[in-house]
Amino acid sequence: MSFASLGLCPALQQAVDARGYDQPTDIQARAIPVVLRGDDVMAQASTGSGKTAAFVLPLLQQLLATHRDGPRRLRGLVLVPTRELAVQIADTWREMTQDLPVRVKTVAVFGGVSINPQMMALRGDADFVVATPGRLLDLVQHNALRLGGVQTLVLDEADRLLDLGFADELQRVLALLPARRQNLLFSATFAPEVQALAEGLLRQPVKLQAAEAPVREQPAITQRAIVVDAPRRTQLLRHLVEQGSADGSTRQVLVFAATRYTTELVADKLRRAGLQAAALHGELSQGARTDVLAAFKSGALRVLVATDLAGRGIHVARLPMVVNYDLPRSATDHTHRIGRTGRAGASGTAISFVPPEAEAHFRLIEKRQQQRVPREVVPGFEPSAASEPATPDAMDPGAAAAPAGLDPHGGVKGRRKSKKDKLREAAARGG
Repeated sequence: MSFASLGLCPALQQAVDARGYDQPTDIQARAIPVVLRGDDVMAQASTGSGKTAAFVLPLLQQLLATHRDGPRRLRGLVLVPTRELAVQIADTWREMTQDLPVRVKTVAVFGGVSINPQMMALRGDADFVVATPGRLLDLVQHNALRLGGVQTLVLDEADRLLDLGFADELQRVLALLPARRQNLLFSATFAPEVQALAEGLLRQPVKLQAAEAPVREQPAITQRAIVVDAPRRTQLLRHLVEQGSADGSTRQVLVFAATRYTTELVADKLRRAGLQAAALHGELSQGARTDVLAAFKSGALRVLVATDLAGRGIHVARLPMVVNYDLPRSATDHTHRIGRTGRAGASGTAISFVPPEAEAHFRLIEKRQQQRVPREVVPGFEPSAASEPATPDAMDPGAAAAPAGLDPHGGVKGRRKSKKDKLREAAARGG
């Protein structure tokens, strides 16, 4: 199948050819004709499936097919959960429009930075805006943006939008949009919250689900699970990075940790050991986040230690290794994390550190992803005899008592006690 067979105009066919898109991905092949017809869409597609182009290309064609007279006005609005995803989608839009016969203006807006440059960028309006909900509402309140002319609304990573608590802001945005519009909802999962949002938002939607790629197209990701005592994870991480440097197998490593505190601590220890490392988390300023990501993408940083902020939407070309320093809370987050490697035909390795007390939690992740990962031990980092791993033949890890460091529902907590935990302990001692 070719992009031409999907109904794209010659100008957009040339745009995708210039960017090396040989043929459409499954979600692109399914979604583009439906969006071009003007139907609402409810699409399930995972990260790395090509879903950004699945809505960017047909929306560009709708713009090209309309004779623009008078001032520019906002036609398409994309709502996303994170600043990084907003920037990435806007960059894709700009790449696709470089050689088009009309000038297309796309603006990304998000919080964490001064609003003034974004207000300046919106002078004269824009054709498309990619936004996080909170900053979008701020701009509307400042009269920098009008939503009355929006013809198409896209919710990208809808499950993540709701996970991050944007439900109230989404409803406020929806109330500002015209009633007659096209709605496109893309999500990696359709949890009950996403289903409820879709029912209230979409009108007779066409439901799409990206088919599993053929085996030859599956990401070449080798998963490893290393059993190690929790206090020795940083030493093991350093060992793996240095080993990869020595044999040339690992140029860079993306490490996932559960908390901001852990990202900073691990990155600092790696720097003290002479490795180029930095932390990435939501409490950094937008400028700092942009600089850190740019340094990692350019190769100036060898190790990036991040919270799940980097789990979706961030693309680092040919990233060879991902490490779960802390296990993710869910199988879905695990899929998004390891999906940062093995992209675009490249191979990659995903390593999970499994302290003995977290064995039951990791086995639940394996059960959900329907894949067993053999346990291994790195010489010199064998777990101590004092560790008590979960019973190997426990068939239902979810029914086991939550081990230390994990909540009863499988969530990974930070190692430091929370204020509530400390208050409870103090009350117990006092009683």
